[in-house]
Amino acid sequence: QVQLVESGGGLVQPGGSLRLSCAASGFTLDHYAIGWFRQAPGKEREGVSCISSSDGSTAYADSVKGRFTISRDNAKNTVYLQMNSLKAEDTAVYYCATPCVWPFDHWGQGTQVTVSS
Repeated sequence: QVQLVESGGGLVQPGGSLRLSCAASGFTLDHYAIGWFRQAPGKEREGVSCISSSDGSTAYADSVKGRFTISRDNAKNTVYLQMNSLKAEDTAVYYCATPCVWPFDHWGQGTQVTVSS
């Protein structure tokens, strides 16, 4: 069964850090581009970051550039999103998916990130 499972969300103060994980089962992650997306209450889902399958190149939304880093550990079949210098506006449910653009094949269930003092 093909599955993506996110973890690592939680409550963090402004300026803090979190690392999200996207673990795959049923398929090998390094063969696919993987994207991180987020959806804040009352807002549309937006793309945050993407890592390619071919050369590991990465892309980021302007709002997170310089603060977030996407990476993959092929041995663990997992993609990570390191989030630093978190702001209140980063509060959202974060999802991983493959590929990075529509049409999407698989989505995870999401993990809540709340940035608040």
